[in-house]
Amino acid sequence: MADMPHPTDLILHQQSRQLELRFSDGAHFMLDCEYLRVFSPSAEVRGHSPSQAVLQVGKRLVNIVDIRPVGHYAVKLVFDDGHDTGLYSWDWLYQLGQQHAANWQDYLARLAAAGASRDPA
Repeated sequence: MADMPHPTDLILHQQSRQLELRFSDGAHFMLDCEYLRVFSPSAEVRGHSPSQAVLQVGKRLVNIVDIRPVGHYAVKLVFDDGHDTGLYSWDWLYQLGQQHAANWQDYLARLAAAGASRDPA
């Protein structure tokens, strides 16, 4: 996977609740903590198949409190709601950045269909 872009900068902006990512190919993404939380790669969120995915609700105000490197291929994001499972590989973060608009619209549609809210209970 030597051709896969890798991050050159990873900056947490806690006040605006965004993770800024710059990659070796020049790609630049600003990803909201909420977006990263609801698209966590953990089995707790994604399940072991698409039919087992758990819709994440009430995450509008979630923030990242820690970023832990995992080797040279990923980070573990620790959220202030206690979620700390799932490894965010460089590939996954890049994909989340590239597909942000489509992913976010799909998430909002799933929330609406479930009659759920982004706001905490």
